[in-house]
Amino acid sequence: MSGASRLVGGPELPQVRRVVSEIPGPRSRELLARQRTLVPAGLRAALPVFVEAVGGGVIVDADGNSFIDFGSGIAVTTVGNSAAAVTERAAAQLHRFTHTCFLVNPYESYLDVCEKLNELAPVPGEKRTILVNSGAEAVENAVKIARAATGRPGIVVFDHAFHGRTLLTMSLTAKNKPYKQGFGPFAPEVHRAPMAYPYRWPTGPENCAEEAAQALADLLDRQVGAENAAAVLVEPIQGEGGIVVPAPGFLSKVATICRARGILLIVDEIQAGIARTGRMFACEHEGVQPDLITTAKGLAGGLPLGAVTGRAELMDAVPTGGLGGTYSGNPVACEAALGVFEEIETHDLMERAREIGDTMLEHLGVLGDTHPVIGDVRGRGAMVAIELVEPDGERFPAPDLTARVARRCHENGLLVLTAGSYGNVLRFLPPLSISDDLLEEGLSILGEAITKESASAA
Repeated sequence: MSGASRLVGGPELPQVRRVVSEIPGPRSRELLARQRTLVPAGLRAALPVFVEAVGGGVIVDADGNSFIDFGSGIAVTTVGNSAAAVTERAAAQLHRFTHTCFLVNPYESYLDVCEKLNELAPVPGEKRTILVNSGAEAVENAVKIARAATGRPGIVVFDHAFHGRTLLTMSLTAKNKPYKQGFGPFAPEVHRAPMAYPYRWPTGPENCAEEAAQALADLLDRQVGAENAAAVLVEPIQGEGGIVVPAPGFLSKVATICRARGILLIVDEIQAGIARTGRMFACEHEGVQPDLITTAKGLAGGLPLGAVTGRAELMDAVPTGGLGGTYSGNPVACEAALGVFEEIETHDLMERAREIGDTMLEHLGVLGDTHPVIGDVRGRGAMVAIELVEPDGERFPAPDLTARVARRCHENGLLVLTAGSYGNVLRFLPPLSISDDLLEEGLSILGEAITKESASAA
């Protein structure tokens, strides 16, 4: 499409699935050929079509194909792509000024976002927030704050975790390929505990929470030394790890273990936070109150923004000049974030997330009952996954089948994402603006893809 005929995105976009070419189509293939001459091979798209417009629950590509969106840019456009309150606020700010650097000349919208996060975050007592550019940067700063406040170096993370692609966050991330292979050496004083992963816990899900908590306590007491640990860092639901919902009670046990040893608890809500799971923060489902909490992705509706919110005395432990960055808390992104909060409140999007989750889990549960390759169905709100395994009852991961199912979904106009330490999880992160009709149509396409691909593999 030429620049003069570009589609209008946002909620005005026709909410229909439409496949009019092979995937990718001729125009996308032209652009992919151009990409190969301009962009490193290390950057690869899950669905290699070039986008013209996005809105509601669809993505329209350069060839006129319209895909049902079960990805939300990896949980970023939670309130919908180009949602009205987000675009209107951001556009108005663009006309006022684009940048001053908060470290040079502060502006009120930065304070407004911090005030909102301080109000909403389930951190006990008086709170402070800093704004940054990304999720990885939020995690880096949370670790800095924890170390400054405690005077301790050690950080404990979990199996299957993903925290980012910078040096420190790569060190915190569990999966080697593609995130860590060849990029070492990594940051020191990072220790890893087993995750309470119910489907894959060796002695069964009924023992998962207690045994995983005991393993964490043993790691802290016998290997790390509690007096050397600044913080335990945990995702309340592991996103890239495969939408792993920890066994019930595990997160509260982690919080108790930390409190008993004077260790800070950092909850990484970068993928699960900001209404994605039906609560503003996923740790609220378990009644957990962390010392520090990180957010990004869904925070600014598609603009780069991350945050660390924490107990005031911890946040204030960092000396003047120890926090900040040139672009951190950009004023346009701040206005977009205020638009996100407005969209959530105006349209009761946390309730919408719960409705989406109920629909998906019901459909996928029925699908799982009839397809032995679906080993597990799990999730909360609009953060749902299925884990695909070989149909032999041994729970052996089936990454090749997963890739084929994803490809068939893409060819039929449904964007899905793969995930998991074993590459055998299909994760679903639809925007909360998706219609019921598109949601159900997407689930039907998924079911047909699983049926056909599992039959062809038999």
